[in-house]
Order: sequence, then structure tokens, then C-alpha cells
Amino acid sequence: MLPYACPARRTGWSVVILAIDQGTTGTTTLVIDEDSRIVGRAYAPVDQSYPRPGWVEHDPNQIWDGVQRTTRQVLEAAPAGTVAAIGITNQRETAVAWDAATLEPLGPAIVWQDVRTGPAMADLEAGGHGDVIRAITGLRPSPYFSAGKFGWMLDHVPEVASARDSGRLRLGTVDAWLIARLSGGAHRIDATNASRTLLMDLDTGCWSTDMTELFEIPLHALPEIVPSVGRCAVTGSDAPVASGTPISGIAGDQQAALFGHLAVSSGAAKVTYGTGCFLLQHAGDARPPDIEDLLTTLALGRPDGLTYAYEGSVFTGGALVQWLRDELGLIGAAPEIEALARAVPDTAGAVIVPAFTGLGAPYWDPDARGAILGLTRGVSGSHLARAALEAIVHQVQDVLDLMPPLQGELFVDGGAAANDLLLQLQASSANRPVARPVDIETTALGAAYLAGLAEGVWASVDELRSLRPDPALFESGLETLAIDRPTWRRAVGRTRGWAAPPSDA
Repeated sequence: MLPYACPARRTGWSVVILAIDQGTTGTTTLVIDEDSRIVGRAYAPVDQSYPRPGWVEHDPNQIWDGVQRTTRQVLEAAPAGTVAAIGITNQRETAVAWDAATLEPLGPAIVWQDVRTGPAMADLEAGGHGDVIRAITGLRPSPYFSAGKFGWMLDHVPEVASARDSGRLRLGTVDAWLIARLSGGAHRIDATNASRTLLMDLDTGCWSTDMTELFEIPLHALPEIVPSVGRCAVTGSDAPVASGTPISGIAGDQQAALFGHLAVSSGAAKVTYGTGCFLLQHAGDARPPDIEDLLTTLALGRPDGLTYAYEGSVFTGGALVQWLRDELGLIGAAPEIEALARAVPDTAGAVIVPAFTGLGAPYWDPDARGAILGLTRGVSGSHLARAALEAIVHQVQDVLDLMPPLQGELFVDGGAAANDLLLQLQASSANRPVARPVDIETTALGAAYLAGLAEGVWASVDELRSLRPDPALFESGLETLAIDRPTWRRAVGRTRGWAAPPSDA
């Protein structure tokens, strides 16, 4: 059981938790009752724009509008109950700038997938800053993280620079943006999201002046770092819930998912199959030794300290299935890929490397680009569907190969976790049982659990565990990958550095 300083449990009256899961492609808002059941759900899509190759942007006001609409919809449809608290989980690293007085955005949000800052990050690495950045933040200089995006805004968006000069600039990740809008101006960020900016000292949980100076980010524009569990603000009069409702649980989506599985022991690990695939392994209460090509990050910010995790991020996971659906027209809906892939026993030699926005862990190559290799006239749509699932499995295995030995099952969640064939292939690749919860909305549940623990809706992690049904287990050895690991690595090698400028040689 985690040592939370929780108030006494509320009894004798109906309460619910509102969980806002703001993701890359949409916002899902849930209502969770005292028995940990999802009793209401609403969804609003979020558009992405691609103004240049490698650039990915959101409209922050569309995100806020989606949060408001889904909140109103879900509270109208859910059983009556007092909203005891709000939990927020969000796409991490996405950078937002807004005006402190008006709360209006100062430009588009730069999404975590965006690689426009790749050259600047490469310059930092070449200039010898990589080791210092790693030592302070647990991360590496990559366009994935927020600091470079903040810096780009300051250099290229006049409204952002003007707000800095007037003292009205607010910078933050999506959780900070939503807290500001829900509360009417509170400027807060939870520790897990702060740990993804390249600006937080991973040992202390505070902003690092060395990093803010390196990236030339004004400290006064950054939010206050708060624990993931605990009341950090209350809603204002313009929020879509009653004024004064506590905002009490916040975590970046991957940390929220880990907590949603109640994976709170060192060695426990999960994979979220979303737009990308994200692996988090709990590493205990002390910062662990760094592992080359993995990230060291936070599992949670608690009121009494920090817990740590190893992470590997795969940039393109479920987005590969979306590509087969939307750009190639191979399927009409994402779930159809399983039946199509099951129609053949293998990939007929085809390999897909989905490096649409570069490669994440363990390659960290923003200049890699996607490829399909091994094509012959015998390769059909079914073979490509199976190759897509295998590509997701191989990318996850690339990260698992670097992590310390897992303890227990590999927990899974996210939209693509509904695919039985994918999970069976993953179990065989990892040689470990894969556990899928009854409800795969684990990310939102994690945020709800944090908020409910903070407000005394639940007394402990053990109580929450007693409320959860047993997961579905996928055993290893029941499916075989058509493409072996050496062939996969050879295919990845063909994609590396494709978008880099040609050398003078």
C-alpha cells in the first residue's frame, strides 16, 4: 500500500469521480462510482494539423471545448451523484502557451510527435550537453520533449515573445492548460508531466535552473510543480462542473495508466497501445541507475516524495492501423485488422517499419522514415495487416529487451489492446503472460483513482484492488511471429537517417 495522506473515507452518500483523459486524437471523459465502475462516458475527437513535414499541431481551444462538451454530456447521462473530485490525465510533452490574463492560447499547441526541433536537439548533443541533460532530467535531448517546443515558440511566435516581455506568458503541458481553464487561472503542473519537459531535476522534483538557462525558458512562465495525488486547485465559475469542485489527481497518460493497473511495486510494467506504444516499468522509491537508450522518469509524484520508472516510447503504434485505414483504405474500421491479419498464417516476408515521425526508443532517430520491405507480388492486404501487428509487437519488444526483468504479468491497455491477436503475439514475443483488464480505459481510471484517494473516496490501493475484476490472460507460445528479431532489426536499419540532409561525402 502506498503511503498516501488521505482524509477519512466518505460514507453514507453517493459520490462519483470525474476523469478527464485528454489524448492525442481525442478527449474521453468518464464518471467512475465508488465501486470503481465506469457509469458514464463521452468522447470528442481532437484534430491534428500538419503544416509542414514533421510538424504536428493542435488547437488548444478545440481541446478545451472538447473537455467542456464531454464533461457536460457525461454528467447529464451518468447516475446522479456528487462529484467528489476531478482527475486529469493527458498527452504528455505537448506544449501550450497562453496569456495569464485572458487564458487565451498564443498559438497552436506543438504536439509530442512534432520533430521541428530535431536540429536544435542534435546541436545540443553535438555540443556535449547530452550527458548533463541526462544526469539532471533522466531524459535525452530529443524533439519529443517540451523544452525545445517552448523555446521554438519563444523564437518564432511573436505573441509568445511579447507575453514573455510583459510578464503574462504561461507555458505548460496539456494538464497545466486544463487546470488553468478549469480553475480560472491556477498555474500548476503535476510532477509526472513536469518530468517530461527536459526542465525538471529528477532528483528533487523541482525546476532546474541549469536546464531553464540552457533552453532559455523564463522560470516565471512555468507552472508550480505539485504532487500527482492531492488537491491542487478547485474549479472556477466558468468550468463545466460546479464551482469549487476539487482537482485532486493529475498524471501524464502513461503514468496514469501504470497506476490504473495498480502496478505500484518495483518491476511491475505495462504497455499502452495508443497512437504510440508506451512502456513503463516501476523502479521504486529511489532514482535507479540510468539504462542506455531508455528514459528514467517518474512513476508518480506523491505528497511524501517521488517514485521512479523506466520508460521506452514507441512513436507509432495504433497510428499504423489508422494509416492502413485512412490513407490506404485497407480496412474500414480499426478492429477489422484482426480478422484480416488472421486470414493468413504469416506476412509472406513483408516487414513494415512505421517510422512516420522518426523512431523512439531504443533508436532515438528523428530522421528515420517509414518503409515496407520484402514486397513481392504475393503480398496481399492480409499480409500487410499481419505485418502491421508484428511491427507493433517488435517495437515493444525492442524496449522490453532493455528493461530489467519484469515482475508478474505484462499489463496492457489502450485502444489496440482490444486486439486478441496482437496481445497473443506480444505474449509469445515477450515469453510472458499478458494481462488485459476488463475495461481498457486504464489511463482515465488511474487519474480517477488518484483523485479518489486524495479525497477519501477510497482508503487505499488495496481497497481499489479488491474492487477490480480479474484480467484476461494471454499466455506465451500460442502464436508465432513470422518475422524474426534479426530480420526486424535489419529492416529498421534500412530506415535510419532517411530524412537527414545528405552528407558532403
